[in-house]
Amino acid sequence: MQYAILVYETEQDFRDRPTHMAAYNAYSQALAAAGVAAGGAALHPSHTATTVRLQGDKRQVQDGPYADTKEQLGGLFIIDVADLDAALDWAARCPAASLCAVEVRPLLPMA
Repeated sequence: MQYAILVYETEQDFRDRPTHMAAYNAYSQALAAAGVAAGGAALHPSHTATTVRLQGDKRQVQDGPYADTKEQLGGLFIIDVADLDAALDWAARCPAASLCAVEVRPLLPMA
């Protein structure tokens, strides 16, 4: 089963990323070594986001993220593991778990 490990960060967390990169690199290498890594990426800070909505057939574009919050999605890891318990074990090892917040969510298969 595939799960997304979603990393939520504050603006300060984004600024502090260089000091945590070694931990994230080690985590990524551990996922790969265990054979559970299926993808992922770090994201640019939320101020670089653009949100799109359709109102009828008219596109509305908003600079910035969908929601104005203190924490925003900073990146994600896609893992392929046996069950939620295994996904939670990997999420607990993510550096973000001790720095900010980590969400684990199952992925729906692509049709």
